[in-house]
Amino acid sequence: MHHTFSPQGVCSMQIDFDIEDGKLHNVVFTGGCNGNLKAIGRLVEGKDAREISEILRGNQCGFRGTSCADQFSKAIDAVV
Repeated sequence: MHHTFSPQGVCSMQIDFDIEDGKLHNVVFTGGCNGNLKAIGRLVEGKDAREISEILRGNQCGFRGTSCADQFSKAIDAVV
């Protein structure tokens, strides 16, 4: 199933991803640090969504108190 999430407090404006049988697919961040966010998409492809959420949860970018990766964990948590 396809999901779209609007992150808060970070540079990326949107996170799109699919979850099929509990696995992440087609993760795309719009905006933000392009190279780093593409790398996250590649690294998580086919991985267990809950496991990835646990790994990324709490990651911070500077003094924001969150990050694009942390926001992605929130997006996953909202749908699993």
